[in-house]
Amino acid sequence: MERVISGNEAVAYGAMLSRVQVIPAYPISPQTTIVEALSDFCASGKLKADFVKVESEHSAISCCVGAASAGARAFTATSAQGLALMHEVLHWAAGARLPIVMANVNRAMSAPWTMWCDQGDSLAQRDTGWLQFYCEDNQEVLDSIIMAYRISEKVLLPAMVCLDGFILSHTYEQVEIPEAADVDPYLPSYNPIFKLDVEDPRSFNAAFLPDMYMEQRVKIQQAMEEAKEVAKQVDEEFGRAFGRRYGILEEYQAEDADVLLVTSGTITGTARVVVDDYREKGEKVGLLKMKMFRPFPTGDVRRVLQQVKKVAVVDRNISFGATGIFAQEIRSALHHHGEGTSVFGFIAGLGGRDVTPQALRDIVEYTKGKEAPEGDIVWRGVKP
Repeated sequence: MERVISGNEAVAYGAMLSRVQVIPAYPISPQTTIVEALSDFCASGKLKADFVKVESEHSAISCCVGAASAGARAFTATSAQGLALMHEVLHWAAGARLPIVMANVNRAMSAPWTMWCDQGDSLAQRDTGWLQFYCEDNQEVLDSIIMAYRISEKVLLPAMVCLDGFILSHTYEQVEIPEAADVDPYLPSYNPIFKLDVEDPRSFNAAFLPDMYMEQRVKIQQAMEEAKEVAKQVDEEFGRAFGRRYGILEEYQAEDADVLLVTSGTITGTARVVVDDYREKGEKVGLLKMKMFRPFPTGDVRRVLQQVKKVAVVDRNISFGATGIFAQEIRSALHHHGEGTSVFGFIAGLGGRDVTPQALRDIVEYTKGKEAPEGDIVWRGVKP
């Protein structure tokens, strides 16, 4: 079935098709219409799930932890300050190895107060042990929710599916919605080996002494590393079942590029147009789309970028006192592996400012005109 739906509706359909069982919900713009749609699905009987109205985002993720601990497939959604309020429990969910899936509608952090998009909210949670995926369009949003459950339930880590606030969440596009009968074989019911069960009592998440805690952290890291290959397999199987594939990253006109743009989220769609324009003029400009951010696909990034002379990373985020976060990760990945590669770090689009085709052309021209970066950050689109 094809319908014209918003990105938030795509999230809701993805959760419904995943047959989630518990939905703790708290409203925050621009996420609110996700849980509104799921509430309608539950009320109409389209989705048989417990819809729990909680008093805060902290309670929402705490409810997910309880539900997943009892063996239920749990889902919630949030944005910005709401995600920040969840921070404490995000660590708990990962440490308890609970395969919760959450949609985060990227919204810039306050203060000053803003409703518009950048990735500062989700990237601030990059060290909590959650898988993170960034989506380019509404079709990818729906598909990524379903795939996130497959990956999470295999490696036993929670996953965050991120989409740009308003740019996707409230924009309508044609989306193919799979039939539930086709999704069910791809995503079977969740049936954990260990769960809270009064008929089979166990102890969960007790205090760890120093002689045990570190080994538990090693296992989380191992699960993160495993998730890279699991995500590739899950994506390949999704392609066979539904005819669409995304990979953990995507190379576009990258094989012979002299200058390679690196983007994530909706900036990617604009970048494709810019790359096509350069190619029509005979200039070797390419694109690398970053879908998976955690675990960071270090090996794949090295494979693509270490053969490129100039890389222009476009970050819709900033780690204050450092650089753009994707640029930071890419420089780290290339250390001792891309000695001939210059990484230019650009920051653009904070707080929802448009990143236009001309802005990306300016980035390409700046990169072409320099032998090496003049600094760790180049700001684009800042008013004089």
